[in-house]
Amino acid sequence: MNEDVPEGVKEGPPAERGTPVGRRVFLGTLALGALGVVAAPPLQRGLEGFLGSAADKDPTGLTGLLPNGGGFRYYSVASSVPRKNADTYRLTVDGLVDRPTTYTLADLEALPQTRLVRDVQCVTGWRVPDTPFEGVRLSRLLDAAGVRPTAKAVRFTCFDGTYTESLTLAQARRADVLVALRMQDKDLGHAHGGPVRLYVAPMYFYKSAKWLSGITLTDEVRPGYWEKRGYDIDAWVGRSNGRDDEPTS
Repeated sequence: MNEDVPEGVKEGPPAERGTPVGRRVFLGTLALGALGVVAAPPLQRGLEGFLGSAADKDPTGLTGLLPNGGGFRYYSVASSVPRKNADTYRLTVDGLVDRPTTYTLADLEALPQTRLVRDVQCVTGWRVPDTPFEGVRLSRLLDAAGVRPTAKAVRFTCFDGTYTESLTLAQARRADVLVALRMQDKDLGHAHGGPVRLYVAPMYFYKSAKWLSGITLTDEVRPGYWEKRGYDIDAWVGRSNGRDDEPTS
């Protein structure tokens, strides 16, 4: 999952879960992983800065075994991810639309912002309660682009060059789906998918694609990266993957 599967390590599809970790990861865990597990919260927060800078450089997945002060784990399906800033970031909206558009980070920041506070639930079982996200409602960008009647779904691509996701058009228009610029009352850092990520509040976190760079209207749902590897396309928390029995709103 792009992050979520949360952030910085490469995690296999469902059939691969539960297999022994490799010797390199195991030895690394002995040296560092135990420290992350037993460390006091202040030390964990100290590690967070290291994890944020290292998450995109660790193809072994070791950084994902270390907890941090925010309660997130770091995952990526790419061995490295380029960094984008206000000067280099671009988000395109295209496909079955009347007005294809490219947004800079400043463009997105200038639009009305929505703040949501929800639990983040990963399909692998961890949860971060009461997590604030802020950003532009995806529906606003869709309306601005002029969605054509033939469009039935939205495909998301990411500047890691690998990860993809999809929603039906009805799902994408929900008020609790954001193109997010902030998380936990801070600008999105690189390790959390910044400067811009998707946030799909009512679904498992793998739907909330990090490092968002493209929004394409399509005539059908095109399964995303993890869905091609066995994850549910409709990932409502409590109603998919057999991971969570809680009802969703």
